[in-house]
Amino acid sequence: MFIGALEFDILLGDVHSLKQKRSVIRPVVAELQRFGVSAAEGGEHDKHRRTLLGVALVSSEMSHLTQVLDKCERHVAARPELELLAVRRRIFGPED
Repeated sequence: MFIGALEFDILLGDVHSLKQKRSVIRPVVAELQRFGVSAAEGGEHDKHRRTLLGVALVSSEMSHLTQVLDKCERHVAARPELELLAVRRRIFGPED
């Protein structure tokens, strides 16, 4: 069994309030969940132009895990309203 996680450090574009931030982030989280992962905003809650999004997935196959995490990363990077500052990836396997 393999466990994978992504942490996205994101700068938001033309956002001037926490309410606007939620209206941008909520659809992104919902779209990520369609890939079969758990996704949530995990940090920078008090800053209206920054956010940390977390994604996690459990899979029996490493190839499937890598494929899904890659799709998630490409999806977030392709969003024009988001500037992806950093992505941290962690994978845990049976020997960890």
